[in-house]
Amino acid sequence: MPIKAVCILTGDIVKGTLYFEQEDESSPVIITGEVSGLGKGLHGFHVHQFGDNTNGCISAGAHFDPYGKEHGAPDVSDRHVGDLGNIEADDSGMAKVNIIDNVISLFGANNIIGRSLVVHADPDDLGMGGHELSKTTGNAGARVACGVVGIAKLA
Repeated sequence: MPIKAVCILTGDIVKGTLYFEQEDESSPVIITGEVSGLGKGLHGFHVHQFGDNTNGCISAGAHFDPYGKEHGAPDVSDRHVGDLGNIEADDSGMAKVNIIDNVISLFGANNIIGRSLVVHADPDDLGMGGHELSKTTGNAGARVACGVVGIAKLA
């Protein structure tokens, strides 16, 4: 049975709505939506450990990483579950999101429902930047917007 989820991102300037859909436990998660108010270019895009935004995005904790792996690109096996790479904003600051991911899930151990989605100020270097933060955060900078992933009504 398919499941859908939604995340409303809020920040001082950055806002967005993301939708998640998964047909069953063995199928990928499809993420669609828009994020506005960004600077032009790439921005780190991650699922973080906690669905807690009581102290802003910092309360979301670290990247969702139940297997103790290093930070990496979405298309490599050695990555945090929450490593979704980058979204890209155009000249107007709008990023149209259309991601298919085979690691996050809306079912089971890699379930992201109830966790936070965070958009960062800077590009995620996908663990390959050589910076001291590359293997933990992708050196993606400040958290500019976040929201909790929740179960959505099936249409």
